[in-house]
Amino acid sequence: MLTVLRTTWPLLLGILLLMVGNGMQGTLLGIRGTIEHISTSQMSVVMAAYFGGFLLGSRVVPELIRNVGHVRVFAALGSLISSVLILYAAAPHWIAWALMRLLIGFCFSGVYITAESWLNAGTTNENRGQAMSAYMIMQMLGIITAQLLMNTADPSGYLLFVIPSVLVSLSFLPILLSTQPAPQFATLKRMSFGDLFRASPLGCIGIFLMGGVFSALFGMASVWGSTKGLSVREISAFVAAIYAGGLLLQYPIGWLSDHRDRRIIVLGLSVLGAAASLATVTLQPGIWGLLLAAALVGGVANPVYSLLLAYTNDFLDQSDMAAASAGLLFINGVGAMAGPLITGWLMSLLGPDGFWIYIGLLLAMLAFYAGWRRTRRPTPTLDQSFAVIAPSATPVAVEAALETASSDDPDKPG
Repeated sequence: MLTVLRTTWPLLLGILLLMVGNGMQGTLLGIRGTIEHISTSQMSVVMAAYFGGFLLGSRVVPELIRNVGHVRVFAALGSLISSVLILYAAAPHWIAWALMRLLIGFCFSGVYITAESWLNAGTTNENRGQAMSAYMIMQMLGIITAQLLMNTADPSGYLLFVIPSVLVSLSFLPILLSTQPAPQFATLKRMSFGDLFRASPLGCIGIFLMGGVFSALFGMASVWGSTKGLSVREISAFVAAIYAGGLLLQYPIGWLSDHRDRRIIVLGLSVLGAAASLATVTLQPGIWGLLLAAALVGGVANPVYSLLLAYTNDFLDQSDMAAASAGLLFINGVGAMAGPLITGWLMSLLGPDGFWIYIGLLLAMLAFYAGWRRTRRPTPTLDQSFAVIAPSATPVAVEAALETASSDDPDKPG
């Protein structure tokens, strides 16, 4: 691990600062929206726009990189992100925010693709797994750190918009000044959605549902907290608990998934997440109960996402894994776009509890479907080891993580 950190620290430091900036803007907009008297339904459009931009970027940016190169795309998108983070405060209107969130989602998607390509090219088969694990840890630590910075200034002011803009600008310095050469960018193979669904119906349906869960957690948590009347400190602690839970539970759940039928684990985790969500509605706990619920749901959402990717690849040849992962990430993006919109509609209809009801229903649907699929297909051979993959990862990171997991599997021939 020390060798990996020594060779990849500029990129990992840059990703950490990027995620701090991204984590701050998501939480800050949810809080500032209430201050600016922007309705819940309007904020749901703002939050959904990010995932629309992210999905668009995943399709368009690879072609930009092939045409003009990594460095130029990276610098251009970074400049746009830094500018938009400042402009939020200058134009506090939900339509302007939605357009800016669309743009910033597009830019972050492109930045992740570029950074992950660099990381993948700068590592070997022997240390790529460690590098990808460090990368995912940096992503989650960045968002957790962002919540701490939310308490450094008044959200009704200007400073909290300046801090992420500066951090994002600084994040590009260690990456662009690195001596590591820019990698070649290969075209990803495509797989039809029909072939993908036939390979793994649970993978497709599950990834779609988890896209909705993740986008509600990432996009609407701070909106929910503001509507609920929580303080800035409580909202930031709530969002941090979501990612702390995911960080702590990824690895033990991953180990278990390599020794048991993954569908049982998906079912069990989904039931746990649904129970935690619906218990929050019925019990109406205080802040410590809310933090526990956030940690449980976050601890479920991140590992289940990785489990579904690994389960799908249990039915595929290694040569098809990259194409399948790209298709699953697109399905995840469609689900993510719908998540904030439906959550906002339910919150407008039912009040703040609509946030938890939406998440609980999606997880309950996943549990039911995973249980039903166990009756339709025998347990597959575990050809694909568990790989820690964040729901915000691009096809580049997913392909690298799955290739490493496959090559590290001691039971896999070859």
